[in-house]
Amino acid sequence: MAKYTGPSCRLCRREGGKLFLKGEKCFSDKCPVSIRAYAPGQHGQRRSRVSEYGTQLREKQKIRRIYGLLEGQFRRYFERASQARGVTGESLLRFLELRLDNIAYRMGFGASRAEARQVVRHGHILVNGRRVDIPSYQVRAGDEVSVAESARSHARIIAAVEAAVSRGLPDWMSLDAKALKGTIKAVPVREDMAPDLNEQVVVELYSK
Repeated sequence: MAKYTGPSCRLCRREGGKLFLKGEKCFSDKCPVSIRAYAPGQHGQRRSRVSEYGTQLREKQKIRRIYGLLEGQFRRYFERASQARGVTGESLLRFLELRLDNIAYRMGFGASRAEARQVVRHGHILVNGRRVDIPSYQVRAGDEVSVAESARSHARIIAAVEAAVSRGLPDWMSLDAKALKGTIKAVPVREDMAPDLNEQVVVELYSK
């Protein structure tokens, strides 16, 4: 399967903002986006007019890169969202937020979504007491997500949980940091999700 193996911070600079792909580095003064707030490459500092299509494309790439999805995966989520009840863009973000790897990241079981995905794939995450190693698994309201007993002493997980608690968790989930387990209290609504994402232009892009 195709996989991006280049510098993660380059993606953030290309999208013009922090995508939080590098864990704690994104919250520090060492973040390249804070140091060089312009696009990468020889012509990164040039100002150019962006067309409507360009705006739509960049927003789609931004969301796709935040959640670490390939184009085919992202399009399938859009098709699923377009068939669901409610607003398509909101349904799209909800499906992405309820991926198990994203839930593990939100609860601090990984410093970044990429690290949380690895934790899931290695079988260190339990959903309602059962081991689940599928990052795309859709978590539901009322589900309990926890770290397996064999991984509770991992220093990186403990550090990531402490960092997540200090930043604060979304209102739609709760976390017992000592027990390394959390609960999905409710399905997130649009107000609970990233306010800086413009999912409507992505819907317009795919609807052409």
